[in-house]
Amino acid sequence: MKVLITGAAGYIGKHVVKAFLDAGHEVYASDFAFKGLDERAQRVYDDIFSGDKNIYHTLGEPDVLVHLAWRDGFIHNSPAHMQDLSKHVVFLNNMIDGGLKLLTVMGSMHEIGYWEGAIDADTPCKPMSMYGIAKNALREELMLYSKDKDVALHWLRAYYIYGDDARGSSIFAKLYQAAEDGKTTFPFTTGKNLYDFIHVDELAKQIMYASVQKEYNGVINVCTGKPMSLADKIESYIKEHNMNIKLEYGAFPDRPYDSPGVWGDPEIITKIMSNLK
Repeated sequence: MKVLITGAAGYIGKHVVKAFLDAGHEVYASDFAFKGLDERAQRVYDDIFSGDKNIYHTLGEPDVLVHLAWRDGFIHNSPAHMQDLSKHVVFLNNMIDGGLKLLTVMGSMHEIGYWEGAIDADTPCKPMSMYGIAKNALREELMLYSKDKDVALHWLRAYYIYGDDARGSSIFAKLYQAAEDGKTTFPFTTGKNLYDFIHVDELAKQIMYASVQKEYNGVINVCTGKPMSLADKIESYIKEHNMNIKLEYGAFPDRPYDSPGVWGDPEIITKIMSNLK
């Protein structure tokens, strides 16, 4: 298929581009810069947020759009989330109106807000950050707008991502950098919270498989479905990477909007992967 990936040179995007290319798809990569991007992908320099009503034609009429572009994703209360929301709405609506048949948009566990236990497609959303509010609003708009349109909408809800930590902004990336800087201690929370951890390469494969099918639409969790405490995951990460660093438990308070335990229900993505592999 002809696949357009926005945010293609970002933390997740580079791995998604590779996953599609390795599966034999024709990939068009859209971003502000392309450093480190797989050379097999064709670069797209058009401004996706120009407001062009004919943007679908301008971008070459792709079979699939994987929309990963998002500013300040790791800064949960950045004003950019609400400032940019209408730009995403206009771009994606214009792509649908132009004739796009398969649309994948990256969602987040932060749409849910405070929740304990497994999250599925019907879990109610009450976001507690600007990032979560903006993502949730975009999801609701797209669900309504695409309802009577000839487009398959996949809203992929991601959880705790790690891997490729020299480039990321997560706690794993910060720990990696601390070890590289020769630090022997790392300030930490209690680490008791349970999360759904997924390696970025596995996430990229799930995104690719979910994006090219029409049987399962709407909200799809891209996850493992296996909760693990943050402390256990970080301690195992330190051991796996032979880091000479110890966690300072309790140095930071737990965030009030973080659940003591939250993970994704993997039923749908498991079926998709089984059907398409």
